[in-house]
Amino acid sequence: MNTPLPDDLAYSRILTSSLESVDRRKQRKTSKEDKFITVKREDSSESLESFTIPTMAAAIFSLLIFCISLLISPSSSSPISGLQILQAERQIDLTSHIVRVYMTLKVENIGDDPASKVLLAFPPSQFDHLSLVKAATNVGKKRKKSFVPLEVNPAEQSQPDSPNGTKYYAISLLNSLPKGETTTLEILYVLTHSLDPFPVEISQSESQLVYYRDSAIILSPYNIKQQATVVKTPTSKVESFTQVGPTHQSGSELRYGPYESREPYSYSPIIVHFENNHPFAVVEELEREIEISHWGSVQSELLIEPRYPLFGGWKSTFVIGYGVPLQDFLFESDDGARYLNYTFGCPLADTVVDKLTIKVVLPEGSKDPSIKVPFEVEQSLEVCFFYLYLGFNPS
Repeated sequence: MNTPLPDDLAYSRILTSSLESVDRRKQRKTSKEDKFITVKREDSSESLESFTIPTMAAAIFSLLIFCISLLISPSSSSPISGLQILQAERQIDLTSHIVRVYMTLKVENIGDDPASKVLLAFPPSQFDHLSLVKAATNVGKKRKKSFVPLEVNPAEQSQPDSPNGTKYYAISLLNSLPKGETTTLEILYVLTHSLDPFPVEISQSESQLVYYRDSAIILSPYNIKQQATVVKTPTSKVESFTQVGPTHQSGSELRYGPYESREPYSYSPIIVHFENNHPFAVVEELEREIEISHWGSVQSELLIEPRYPLFGGWKSTFVIGYGVPLQDFLFESDDGARYLNYTFGCPLADTVVDKLTIKVVLPEGSKDPSIKVPFEVEQSLEVCFFYLYLGFNPS
């Protein structure tokens, strides 16, 4: 979007200021060799009045106009301007209370320089509810094709034409993408607390209705040549949905698109109001303790407080403990160090955890512990003491 030029009055003020400054220093009158400058709007054939300017003033004025043009011209060297999306397919899975979004993007480099990253854009309402963002690319052909995970990290990047509050994740490509080449990305992101009940209160015999907000058009910092979105609901009972033609409903699926040649940051809000009778299991706080035992096992203990164990609003606190073989999770590296490869998360299926604390208890004598997780976490190190009491009966 081009920024409009300053108005005529602003240009006159700039010109007058320059002339007065030069005249005070030189104290001379305009001669026959003085130059003429005509200032024109770029969006109009009409010119402002011509001004007689001394030679030095002309040079200063030209430099001033050049500086102004740099300030008001749109950025043409944006790091994302060299990419476009040839085809985008998105599926929004609303079959549970955890929203899973799958996207396939075919990205082309139309710039001169190789591209090493691809940006994903999110509105603030979605970014604040993101639980997971993953990406992969396929390598090989036909039967030998396999998916290779790609590094995904939050990106602190502000674009001049982006809507206020737009947030980004950056996908690091496996190899730099040369000019004219394409690559296909498989993306998954998960949203929590994104389904709102409507009505808010119902009786136990009534069906649970919720609504979901999104956009029929994929929010992206790139041009998208062709795209389509499929919204999948638990059942075919859809109370209402926003239509952004072409829109088609077939059973439990809503299809938006295909849409052709959408500009960067295009957005078309939609609301889907549908039936979802799945339990919305939420763990408000989970504390998980993993102890590496000297006796050849990994012991895990969970303290959880689910919000809806039975009915909405009911709470319960309980502890689960179990042991697993050590050889399945503890390994030794080439330098002699040992590392524990364990799942970071909650073992309860289809459950949202609002606050998670994981404690890993290492055996006595362990040194220089470090962790590696695929996202930012707060971490601390402390020393724990355990006491073994042996009871016996004196005879």
